[in-house]
Amino acid sequence: MYNVMSKKAVEFIDDQEILETLAYAEENKTNVALLNEIIERAGTYQGLNHREAAVLLACELKEQNDRLVKLAMDIKKKFYGNRIVMFAPLYLSNYCVNGCVYCPYHFKNKNISRKKLTQEEIAKEVIALQDMGGIGTYILFQETYHKENYEMLHPTGPKSDYAWHTEAMDRAMEGGIDDVGIGVLFGLNKYRYDFVGMLMHAEHLEAAMGVGPHTISVPRICPADDIDTDDFSNAISDDIFEKIVTVLRIAVPYTGMIISTRESQASRERVLKLGISQISGGSSTSVGGYDTPEPEDQNSAQFELNDTRKLDDIVNWLLEMGHIPSFCTACYREGRTGDRFMQLVKSGQIANCCQPNAIMTLKEYLEDYAAPATKYNGEKTIARELASIPSDKVRGIATAHLTELSSGKRDFRF
Repeated sequence: MYNVMSKKAVEFIDDQEILETLAYAEENKTNVALLNEIIERAGTYQGLNHREAAVLLACELKEQNDRLVKLAMDIKKKFYGNRIVMFAPLYLSNYCVNGCVYCPYHFKNKNISRKKLTQEEIAKEVIALQDMGGIGTYILFQETYHKENYEMLHPTGPKSDYAWHTEAMDRAMEGGIDDVGIGVLFGLNKYRYDFVGMLMHAEHLEAAMGVGPHTISVPRICPADDIDTDDFSNAISDDIFEKIVTVLRIAVPYTGMIISTRESQASRERVLKLGISQISGGSSTSVGGYDTPEPEDQNSAQFELNDTRKLDDIVNWLLEMGHIPSFCTACYREGRTGDRFMQLVKSGQIANCCQPNAIMTLKEYLEDYAAPATKYNGEKTIARELASIPSDKVRGIATAHLTELSSGKRDFRF
């Protein structure tokens, strides 16, 4: 039985509740009055529950879908401005005891090159990432919320325990971790089922732990060593992917949304304006791969990249589209995590904190790493975006710090 407060995975992600939600959405996907009512409620920027969001995802009416796109863009602008946080994953090892059928790291794959970085190699990789301009973080994906399919996709190893995996965020937060990130791998199961399950997970964390997820990731299954996407009949189109991002942005306005280099440049362009707030760039999905490029015959990558551009190319691309690439880690360093960060977002003060921090970290990148064309576009962006800092005092301090950054000083933050 569905219980959002329960600590049991099968109760806060209740299969019957999801099926009833999907049936309700199907029945009401052309119900103009209900659709308009939900869209009006979403326009208050308070988010939506999983049933309301499911109806919007199922909606087939052009007028209402156009309103959803506009609303998602408005929410993105209100809470995140033009900021896009940059990150890069660092793989430490690809040895694995699990049997996940969609991942080339599964223990039965004898073709992939197995690697494990030493402490010295890890240090070199971190330095290489620093020299690119930024370091990412760790997030645990659910993969799919459909218990039966989950167990079929994970037949062996510790990860095969659905409850243990699904309840991991509760244990992490109880252990003192403020910020957690959730996500599914779209294509492993019917996308509407996992969409609802993911929102139910977010609702559970908000209700039971006091704060929802800091981020939601939206990866799609893609080709890899020993893995053929044709084997997965639930793979989703670009149009469906765009709709998922649109409705997620509306349903969870305060939650960051992540897209990786699994997606092509064209695909990322489609969804950046709709709600994505974090992207990877210049990524390696091999073990290491930043300090020393990996020989082709020693490939250890988890999946193929669809956006293989270098970090500076991606930074310049973002600048040309009007975004502010941000390398900021100030909230982690200042202890603004969990409910403290959410209050910053909900109060609107994020523009007096994240905006100047984004501008200053971009300035550091331009001074230390950028190509001339990127630096030129970046300086124009900084001049434009300074004006969008609401507080005169904060704007003045940020302007002074920008001058200091030009003279060689570093590491300013609000």
